[in-house]
Amino acid sequence: MHTVATISDVLERFAPSHLAEEWDNVGLLVGDRTRSVSRVMTCLTITPASAAEAIEQQAELIVSHHPLPFRPLERLTTDDTPGRLLLDLVENRIAVYSPHTAYDSAAQGVNQAWADGLRLSNVEPLVAGPLVSSNASSSDASTDAADVVLGAGRCGDVAGPTTLDEIVSRVKAFLILDALRVVGRDDAPVTRVAIACGSGGSLLEAASRHGCDCFVTGEASFHSCLEAEALGMSLILTGHFASEHFAVERLAQFLAAECDDLYVWASRNERDPLRGV
Repeated sequence: MHTVATISDVLERFAPSHLAEEWDNVGLLVGDRTRSVSRVMTCLTITPASAAEAIEQQAELIVSHHPLPFRPLERLTTDDTPGRLLLDLVENRIAVYSPHTAYDSAAQGVNQAWADGLRLSNVEPLVAGPLVSSNASSSDASTDAADVVLGAGRCGDVAGPTTLDEIVSRVKAFLILDALRVVGRDDAPVTRVAIACGSGGSLLEAASRHGCDCFVTGEASFHSCLEAEALGMSLILTGHFASEHFAVERLAQFLAAECDDLYVWASRNERDPLRGV
């Protein structure tokens, strides 16, 4: 029998909480550790749509990449959206676990998946973390955890002469995207690529220090775009949702493989709030 505690332990081994950023809120955030679990939903963010899906589908646990709550709450009421969502989940006895930046930085985490998907070599973190390996195992894992140095972001080399246009094509193919936003010339040469899922503008300077001439992230400020241009670095913006949502599906596959007799699915109702017109 699976419980909130046993599944939390699996997730902790996969994405150790000590890898999380200091400002983050990771781990089991809501729920009774002793409660039995047979149905788990993963999602990028707990929203009215994803929360309603978990309730309707009788999930006992939500594994949400983005934490809820994220910051300390002074009150828990229905006066605001986080309060309404949390009270609905508590009323329906649904626990919440968030791996967030621990999953971003893990040996088989989001940024490592990006590095594998873009076919980079000599991969290392942009900001080095603990030099330890993950104990997680998965039949679908494409990277040997013992060979991965942990830390925030990733950077690596591109084989052979490559241009920004070619890296853009790889990003579109990896995420199955039709369009994204770019800083830089299509024919700009690329030899070394930096990656930071989500909102990665703060790692631009680290990417420059690592000798990267192309930086892939979900979103960045206008001033970060100008800074990339000033540094002579190409910048690829996929959108925050797209840069991480694929990892929610992979996390569901991982949990299903690791936990027998557990029904796990990635939210079917979750959507990117932004759309092109």
